[in-house]
Amino acid sequence: QVQLVESGGGLVHTGGSLRLSCAASGSIFKIDQMGWYRQAPGEQRVLVASVTSDGNLNYTDSVKGRFTISKDNAKNTVYLQMSSLKPEDTAIYYCNADVQTYGALWSDAYWGQGTQVTVSS
Repeated sequence: QVQLVESGGGLVHTGGSLRLSCAASGSIFKIDQMGWYRQAPGEQRVLVASVTSDGNLNYTDSVKGRFTISKDNAKNTVYLQMSSLKPEDTAIYYCNADVQTYGALWSDAYWGQGTQVTVSS
């Protein structure tokens, strides 16, 4: 099937930066969309940013101007550059991809294992 492997989380002070990466591998015919979600303790998982196959970008309001999502189609990899980090950005960040595998008629959603981002005040 499809595997999503994330990297780049960690501990950073307020105002710092981190870059997350997520590489998709497996029986990939086409990736329709890749994105990042986050889940803080006691809260629901929410969309942070996403990018479609034709390059359309979407950001949640709280990260606009601070986070940048980008992708490398050749590597099936999506990145999230996070700057001016705030304590409220602390969460587990999950990579998500809508992938059509070989032989499938439609895309399915896949998730990474999550990577912890902690911003200290």
